[in-house]
Amino acid sequence: MGWTAGAVLRDRNAGLYLSGVVVSGFGTSAMWLAAGIWVKSLTGSDSLAALTTFAMWAPMLVGPLLGTVADRVRRKPLLIWTNLAMSLLLLPLLALDSATRVWILFAVLTVYGVSWVVHDAAEAGLVAAAVDSRLLGDFNGLRMTANEGMKLIAPLAGAGLFARFGGPSVALLDAVSFALAAGIFALLRVREEKPARADGGNWRTDTAEGARCLWRSPVLRPLVLAGGAAMLLAGLNGALIFAVTDKVLGHSPAFVGLLYAVQGVGSVLSGLLAGPLLRRLPERTFVAAGIAVFAVAVALRSLPYDAVALMCSAAIGLGLPCVLIAAMTAVQRETPDAVLGRTAATANTLIFVPNAVALAVGAGLVTVVDVRVLLPVIGAAGVALAVALTLLGLRPGPHASIAGGA
Repeated sequence: MGWTAGAVLRDRNAGLYLSGVVVSGFGTSAMWLAAGIWVKSLTGSDSLAALTTFAMWAPMLVGPLLGTVADRVRRKPLLIWTNLAMSLLLLPLLALDSATRVWILFAVLTVYGVSWVVHDAAEAGLVAAAVDSRLLGDFNGLRMTANEGMKLIAPLAGAGLFARFGGPSVALLDAVSFALAAGIFALLRVREEKPARADGGNWRTDTAEGARCLWRSPVLRPLVLAGGAAMLLAGLNGALIFAVTDKVLGHSPAFVGLLYAVQGVGSVLSGLLAGPLLRRLPERTFVAAGIAVFAVAVALRSLPYDAVALMCSAAIGLGLPCVLIAAMTAVQRETPDAVLGRTAATANTLIFVPNAVALAVGAGLVTVVDVRVLLPVIGAAGVALAVALTLLGLRPGPHASIAGGA
């Protein structure tokens, strides 16, 4: 029997969780954009505005340590209380009205990033326990669709609120979204025993167990390493987007908004297709195909045609999420529950930190190397990565598909 997106939505826990993702994702996406605008309007500094994104990403560097928290307590209460705490933490931003108080925003955004890492680690374990294992691929695909859908809508709403009522209105919207998400997560029906702690365990050894779990797994190790490499290339590509718009296409920076919107549509479609494809393809083949689509699209961005640029954006949005969806589904399926939180957090760190580093490296590279040269090089590296992953999957050894065989 084939499981479909409809089956996921009919599953009570899966439907509730996706509803919570939509609600909290709306507030988060709105806040993400508004934070930079807010800092820019108060200080006039472009660099400080850019640091708002870094503040939210920085806690990812200690993701494995934060993921250990999700393995030491029951995950449903952790998810609920994390959302409630963030709802309250955003309230001090209602008093932010001058450049001298902008430090409050950076403090809140840093804690925001911490809660984000803990939330994702707890989610990995809770979803694996609450959702039918045969629905995990479809669930993660729909989760991607929900997240990307919110990124298409919420930033516009956040920008509109900011323009009309100021930054505090966006902070209040985000606080309400966190509170609503906490209420939705409280409705999940899942039985959790209090996690047992091994005798003599400590934070350092417990945290390292997530990395050991990834490295020892012949299924997870290549997927996570390929994911980190793909996101490194994605970061380089992302750093070049303004140069593509200016030097290749000859448009103003506003055209970047259209490119990102089209990419978001591709990501929404990718999330809808991921579940069915993961049941029919070995996971490494699925990931390699996604990387190949992404890589070819990046290389073709060097062509000076608007239609090609738009198609490439859609293809990037279609291909790149394949890596993330397959990797997380495999982590949820392959990892023992006792170490799932820290393993998921470690995987996220290994996958997403290269993206952040590459954004900075790409910003420097584009000042010394022509973007028309960089794009084909990045594309070629992506194709090589896809080929290597495919050849690795053809070698004898254990590498089951996500569905356990199609």
